[in-house]
Amino acid sequence: MHAIRIDRSKRLHEEAHCGHNRHHPDIAPVVEINPGEEIALETRDGLDGQITPDSTVADLLAMDGGAVHPLTGPVFVKGAVPGDMLEIEFTDIIPQKTGFSAIVPGLGFLRDVMTEPFLVHWRIKDDWATSEQIPGVRIPGAPFMGVSAVAPSHELLEAWTAREQRVIDRGGMALPPDPASAVPSGPCGLSGLRTLPPRENGGNFDVKQLTKGAKLFLPVLKEGALFSTGDGHFAQGDGEVCVTAVEMGATAVVRFKVHKGLAEKRKFKAPVFSRTTYFTDPRFAAPERFIGVMGMPINEAGEIEAENLTLACRNAVLNMMELIQERGFSRQQAYVICSVAVDLRISNVVDVPNYVVSALLPEAIFDGA
Repeated sequence: MHAIRIDRSKRLHEEAHCGHNRHHPDIAPVVEINPGEEIALETRDGLDGQITPDSTVADLLAMDGGAVHPLTGPVFVKGAVPGDMLEIEFTDIIPQKTGFSAIVPGLGFLRDVMTEPFLVHWRIKDDWATSEQIPGVRIPGAPFMGVSAVAPSHELLEAWTAREQRVIDRGGMALPPDPASAVPSGPCGLSGLRTLPPRENGGNFDVKQLTKGAKLFLPVLKEGALFSTGDGHFAQGDGEVCVTAVEMGATAVVRFKVHKGLAEKRKFKAPVFSRTTYFTDPRFAAPERFIGVMGMPINEAGEIEAENLTLACRNAVLNMMELIQERGFSRQQAYVICSVAVDLRISNVVDVPNYVVSALLPEAIFDGA
């Protein structure tokens, strides 16, 4: 199996050859791989190791925000070219033994009222997380990667930077390019996109259904796709309202498949995902299979309407209707199917300015029809 190994006792900038914390088309790949081959990607936690089991709230307040989301990669997938769709199958996600959660002043869904910092240290053992800071509670594990993305093209890098600046100009919350603590430094750090918001190329969507066995579909925007991942979560509620889940370092084992020309044919640009889950023990329970699609607050003109959950929800439904139509149903039929069978989930309300709503379709409704 291919692998990208890291030393988690070091910060990303000390092993810059293994990863990055900005999105930019000119970041060189770490490794090349053929479709169908597996690769293990060792990742740091979302705060780049700044919070350890011995950290205090004072350490939380002193952290370097520019170092957020150290990603492992990029991985160059041979044969992937713009217009293709990259399928990423998460064949395993292996957690580290400790994690943390935090309330960070100025961030989160309730940042206007939850202004005091708070830090929780989690012990991860036997598929549960427990903490002395929240006694009497144990959180069941469902590990997934918060950030998974391919590289943007130069044209999209410029366009997305401009549209996010327009959000700032209108008084909304977004983070413009900032070279401080950027990896790599230089031109990529100077103009690279920050990793906080998800975009059409994937990114920090924090969709909790992307656990082991899930498949994520992202458009190829640059030759080789240049896939990277990071920001492992041991568990998370839909919404991730305080801006952190059970944050952890993790090893993501993934396998790629290239769908030729699919991204170019598809009418929408949002990420798509699917998974088969089991209600209890997989030896005795029937599997639940679903396909999902995301919606973000991006209007028909390609502009961001920051933190607009209604628009994100609308786009999730419209994107799901397109997926259903690809099965041969009419637009009217697809709309009714969405009404009677599709579940809408608020996946996150913190990754400003692009909140994410997911639409989940149980595939069993088509069995035997």
